[in-house]
Amino acid sequence: MRRVLGTGVVLAAVAGGWFAWARVQGPTDSAAAAAPISAAAAGPSISSGSAAPGPHPAVSRDTAGLAFVINSGDASISLLNVATKQEIRRIPMVREPHHMALTPDHRFLVVGDTVANEMVFLDPATGEVARRATVSDPYQFGYSPDGKWLVVNGLLRNQVDIFDAATMRLSSRVHVSGMPSHENFSPDSSTVYVSLQSSNSIIAIDVRSGKPVWQSIVGPTPAGVLWHRGKLLVGVMGADYVAVIDPATGRVERRIKTAKGAHVMFVSHDGKLIYVSNRVDGSIVVLDADTLAEIRRFRITGGPDDMDFAPDGKIWVTRRWAQSVAVVDPVTGSDEVLPVGRSPHGIWLNTHDALPARADVESERSVLPKPGS
Repeated sequence: MRRVLGTGVVLAAVAGGWFAWARVQGPTDSAAAAAPISAAAAGPSISSGSAAPGPHPAVSRDTAGLAFVINSGDASISLLNVATKQEIRRIPMVREPHHMALTPDHRFLVVGDTVANEMVFLDPATGEVARRATVSDPYQFGYSPDGKWLVVNGLLRNQVDIFDAATMRLSSRVHVSGMPSHENFSPDSSTVYVSLQSSNSIIAIDVRSGKPVWQSIVGPTPAGVLWHRGKLLVGVMGADYVAVIDPATGRVERRIKTAKGAHVMFVSHDGKLIYVSNRVDGSIVVLDADTLAEIRRFRITGGPDDMDFAPDGKIWVTRRWAQSVAVVDPVTGSDEVLPVGRSPHGIWLNTHDALPARADVESERSVLPKPGS
């Protein structure tokens, strides 16, 4: 059963993006000098695809419970009230944002505007723009579990940039062949694993040196990457399965059939379930986190993509081809449809303050994807 909710849209007058109160410690624009940049977005990893669960700064009553939805086709971010499910305003971006991630200290929600070549730092409690940094083609990106590194995938420029997270100075630029898309880290932060869509492969990169460790064919158009209990799980979007990979060698050990367009994966807060979005099929498949056996599936049309979990247990899912978000009841399978902007991609709810301080990193269990994959 599906109920469509209306929305009242108030456009936010956010100009320039710099505010006096934003003189806090955080990344600087030294990235502009560190890397040659011009113009062109998820996710410890929420890199599979969305907003990363994690605490946020204290939220005032009038702004508590916000859902951030990136509208890639409208160059904006919809802010929705989680309780009322109404859109309350939009934050304008410049060109084409896709993904987002919390900074390691959870002070900022960072949005990558790929075509504009910039990262926008938002207050995760209010959505106010704190600052902007020039970064080359920030399509998908994530912070390492230890908080020391920021790895940015340049999808159109075929590059993976590794920054010192504290200073935003470029440490390494890795040139790759094949549209670097999603990413995830090993729990010890030593290695980042990046899906290369047009070369049908995954590449493992030593974060400190910036040197590739291995590259392995996994299937057509790989997308979301999840570290899960000593293995890598990769959604193979050009097929209908999730590949289980040995992170030491890149060897595909198993293929878990889900449905056409297997895209990104998200682990439930209790760690017992893995939700896989299948964009082409229009479904979400729920896997047992221990056995990876299918438990059930939900029909979500319109290209289901990234997702996040609300305090009431509902699952918020962006529908890339339907200009909306589906709020799914995992018990009944019914959903509500919330209109947003065109081509909604990344999503994150700032309602995770009940979680442990590093809920985005579960050691040897799952390195979860970050906001907005």
